[in-house]
Amino acid sequence: MKKNSLGIIFLAGLVFSSCQRTETIQSISEIELFTLPYGKFEEQLSTADLNSIGNIQFGIEMRDGFFYLVDGDAKKIMEINSYGDLLTLFYNEDAEIADFFAESKRMDKSIHHEISYPFDYPGKIAVDSKKYIYAVCSIPRDRQEKSDDDTMLYSNTVLRFARDGSFVEYLGQQGPGGTPFPYIKNIYTTSKDELVVVCTSTEGAVVYWFSSEGFLKYMIPVSKKDIPLVKGINENSDVYLSIEGVIPDPASYHLYVQVDYFSSYVDEDSKVQSGVNYIQTLLYSLNVEEGIFEEPVSIPPYEESVVADYSRLTYRIPYEFLGVTKNGWKFFILKNDDGFNIEMIQNENQRILRRHFKANHNNILYNTMSLSQDGIITALYIEKEKARVVWYRTDSLIDAILKN
Repeated sequence: MKKNSLGIIFLAGLVFSSCQRTETIQSISEIELFTLPYGKFEEQLSTADLNSIGNIQFGIEMRDGFFYLVDGDAKKIMEINSYGDLLTLFYNEDAEIADFFAESKRMDKSIHHEISYPFDYPGKIAVDSKKYIYAVCSIPRDRQEKSDDDTMLYSNTVLRFARDGSFVEYLGQQGPGGTPFPYIKNIYTTSKDELVVVCTSTEGAVVYWFSSEGFLKYMIPVSKKDIPLVKGINENSDVYLSIEGVIPDPASYHLYVQVDYFSSYVDEDSKVQSGVNYIQTLLYSLNVEEGIFEEPVSIPPYEESVVADYSRLTYRIPYEFLGVTKNGWKFFILKNDDGFNIEMIQNENQRILRRHFKANHNNILYNTMSLSQDGIITALYIEKEKARVVWYRTDSLIDAILKN
């Protein structure tokens, strides 16, 4: 396999993944697990204003059949089983629910754990095999820091706490008690119970990879200038790229980097640039230990044809990178009129599976999804009357493919 070291930006040839067998798009049924009402009590989700979507901060993670929900407005994190029973509740000491518990005469409060950090929760969460919970937090303004060149604001941290509430600590760039992170796009845990924090930067992304003890192992900048040049694309000065997703492999020290390529669109009549044209998406594998980009895989876009005035127009839209399973399947997602399209790709066997999830977007005011290492997609749908937690058993589909 041809490789390019980080910083040496040349690629002799572009390798597209050719699919030996491409599946037609079929539907996968939604399985509703439980619902949650809205309100201020411990087993409810708090929504101050459902019409103000920008203020809704929820997140969900599934691990071994248990569900972890972040309610940013209420400053709490809930552990729930598949029947909807609340098992554990973590909450800020300054949260509204803390006053409720203080006044409560209930004697059994073993499932309630108060966190003495005045943080806000934007909704990003991860859980490892030891049931350690990691949650992204926004720190108070007076504790935020700036980079030396004033181009980055360090305003996020990661809380780590045990499921039984026996300890709570916060992680920064260097580990426990370290400098706050720049804006955190997402966090992940690996099969070795290591935490990976993916932050945004002015040039792309910065990734912090921690040991299971919480100490920094790798700090990996992923910038546009380090992406290998592609023959036939980068030779055109009008072509530019965008780093859209950086996700770790759960089983090895690799990062997968989604790069979308675009070109300028010039109106033929006015000769003025009036937009951009999508060209293609490449998925690069970055060997973290060696600092090497390996050959990319082409990710087919979603295509939709529209017939108007006796002509057919085909629109090509890039997918969003959702995650990677422990078996190496890469999941990509795209919202459409009647639900979501999912594209699952495995490089080794050059296989692509495409499936569709039906969803009524008229009822869903907000949604967030997560992918487990086993390949199960879990979704939290915030609807007008209640919240629903559902999953899609794409793991069963993959298992059936592997057996055949």
